[in-house]
Amino acid sequence: MPKIKTHSGAKKRFSVTKHGKIKRARAYKRHNLNSSDFGKSAKRKRRLRKGTYADKTNAKAIRQLIPYK
Repeated sequence: MPKIKTHSGAKKRFSVTKHGKIKRARAYKRHNLNSSDFGKSAKRKRRLRKGTYADKTNAKAIRQLIPYK
């Protein structure tokens, strides 16, 4: 059986915890970060800093992209 290549984008974005959950970063933290006219509040930016887990409906697909993690 040949080895499976790890998806380069996925290996940078996801990691697997000790119990097998997929960790990911939160989205929407790239621009419009000033809270003046059209921005994000400090509370919202603070929440976006923290990571979270990938949904279990996507976990199987992500696991196939990072088989050796």
